Amino acid sequence: MAAEPRGGQQHVVVEDDREDASSVASSTERAFEGEPLPSLGETVTARSAAVSGVLGAVVSVVAMRLNLTSGLLPSLGVPAGLLGFFLARAWIRALDVVGVSHLPFTRQENTLIQTAVVSCSTIAFSGGFGTYILGMSGKSATEGHIGSHGRNVEEPNIGRLIAFLFLVNFSGLFIIVPLRKMMIIRHRLTFPSGTATAHLINSFHTPHGAKQARLQVVTLFKSLGATVLWPIFQWFFAGGKNCGFQIFPTFGMAAYRRGFYFDFSTTNVGIGMICPPMITASMLAGSIVSWGILWPYIETKAGRWFPENLDANDLGGIMGYRVFVGVSMILADGLFTILSALVRTACAMRKRRRGASTASAAAPPFQCLSATERTMRSFDDRRRAQVFLRDRFPTWVAVASYAALAALSVVAVPLLYPQLQHRHVAAAYVAAPVFAFCNAYGVGVTDMNLSATYGKIAMMVFSSWVGIDGGGVVAGLAACGIIVSAVSGSSDFMQDFKTGYLTLTSPRAMLVGQVAGTALGCVVNPAIFWVFYKVYNMGGGGGDSADVDSANADVAPYARAYRGIAVLSVSRHGLSEHSVLLCKLFFAMVLALSAAREVAERRRWRALRYIPSTISVAVAFFVPPRIPVGMAVGCLALHVWRRHVDAGGARLLSPAVASGLICGDGLGSLASSMLTLLRARPPICIKFVSRFENQKLDAFLATRHA
Repeated sequence: MAAEPRGGQQHVVVEDDREDASSVASSTERAFEGEPLPSLGETVTARSAAVSGVLGAVVSVVAMRLNLTSGLLPSLGVPAGLLGFFLARAWIRALDVVGVSHLPFTRQENTLIQTAVVSCSTIAFSGGFGTYILGMSGKSATEGHIGSHGRNVEEPNIGRLIAFLFLVNFSGLFIIVPLRKMMIIRHRLTFPSGTATAHLINSFHTPHGAKQARLQVVTLFKSLGATVLWPIFQWFFAGGKNCGFQIFPTFGMAAYRRGFYFDFSTTNVGIGMICPPMITASMLAGSIVSWGILWPYIETKAGRWFPENLDANDLGGIMGYRVFVGVSMILADGLFTILSALVRTACAMRKRRRGASTASAAAPPFQCLSATERTMRSFDDRRRAQVFLRDRFPTWVAVASYAALAALSVVAVPLLYPQLQHRHVAAAYVAAPVFAFCNAYGVGVTDMNLSATYGKIAMMVFSSWVGIDGGGVVAGLAACGIIVSAVSGSSDFMQDFKTGYLTLTSPRAMLVGQVAGTALGCVVNPAIFWVFYKVYNMGGGGGDSADVDSANADVAPYARAYRGIAVLSVSRHGLSEHSVLLCKLFFAMVLALSAAREVAERRRWRALRYIPSTISVAVAFFVPPRIPVGMAVGCLALHVWRRHVDAGGARLLSPAVASGLICGDGLGSLASSMLTLLRARPPICIKFVSRFENQKLDAFLATRHA
């Protein structure tokens, strides 16, 4: 069938032959067959720009708070697509009320909004605000006596952050653009998160899907509305040190002193509803092993294994065990994951190559179609491939753009971080495309983004290359930022390309959305970080401690881990006794558990459900136990909802409820943080004490009254 272009809209010409009834019935694109494809100008509109800007800023606030507290960042594609759909529909209804004409809201525009929002908000993670940026700071450096001054310390500066992000965050886009046809058309990689987001957006734009989307949006805003007021309400009762509902000793005072209590954070509850139960159980088990057993035992060895009376954050004391044991577990998990992903990717490539060879051999000699066309068997595949390949990006343009960005960074990055010389930056940009390709292909097969692991590898290499005297700690952390930004940006963009492929969105429009969202994120995220940096007193300079929420004392747990890796790379001196032995033991344990899990997964053993997630256990060695406790509350609430209330409703609405809990807590925390930043003082202090302390307080008050 063929259709002529009409006005600014374009139809796709697709030959529809030899399709059976089952393929027609299951076809997604059949439902949209009568709709013309929007042009670039009908996709990139003022409406999409406004919605993307508002949502990008809001979701970035939530992502930043998650990054600075728990270090976890759930997938943002689904809430971004859902909220984009709702806000655009609200825009249309408002125009209808005043009688203003408008373009129809299409799934292609919905995809563009989702792409821009996700590319903006994920910079909260790839920008390293809770990892390598804070790892450079003087407050992190005082946690150990190695590289704690001089060239190994760089305090965050908002101007430098914005400049650095603009330099390093666009390179990944141009790395991956020439590979889009190979990964999505030729190798037909799954990219599970991108595929799930595409199916969600496609469903929104059908009559039944629009009804479900409306129900999900109403539920999300109910959850968000109730949650956004909770942090503001809590602020009124935090009028002093260790005051507020966040300091509620849920399991008793002894457990509270070890960090085991529920702090009423709806963010952690929402994360627990989103994460698989095994992740939550693994983190809770890791907290019990580390904070409940291992750290208390090591503390009894003060004076023998490490000097007494050290600062609580000194890497020569108990903090050294916490940091380096956790780092060894993360490195072991990253090493095994990389090796496993490489093996899986190699097997998948070999299998696809064999399949392509078999198909080529079986094809009739008169079939003069390209390899790409021969693999496009269904109507959906042929239509999607035609749209996806319609916009061409010359490879030389992408290569030249990447080379220009690299040359600019080679000149400018050493001005921002003098510890990195020109040759170091050039070496990072030479290695980045290799890492980016490996990671993007691995994400397409396994949906595991290993950009942080590649960044840790770069950190170790560059830290040892520069050395402690040349500022190797800061140099390694900055090089980590270059690699993480390029590698993460590449895989995220390829996920978005997959979403665009499945929604018939023009790749050129996807590139516009990605570039615009990235540019916005390079400005918005540093500004949000700067607010939290000042409110949480992360710089360690002055300020009234009563103004700082005591529940936020464990901000950015990953910062000390990243600095610990850099310190280990430049020197092994000053480590506590037995810390190296414990690192080796836990490194071996993680490798063994990871191997057991891999074997159980491949052989489909039932024991797989009882093998913990090693990276989750490792994360629990850093984050305070209150975070896994909050996640366990969310996981338990979802279990009760599914089993004893309404299984269908839980399946449909639990993601919306969880997103509302997370977003509402993030926005409410920003509002309460602004009150603190404006030096407003909470009027009430609510504090929980033990019975013995309460008796002493009563006796004191009785004496005063007497």
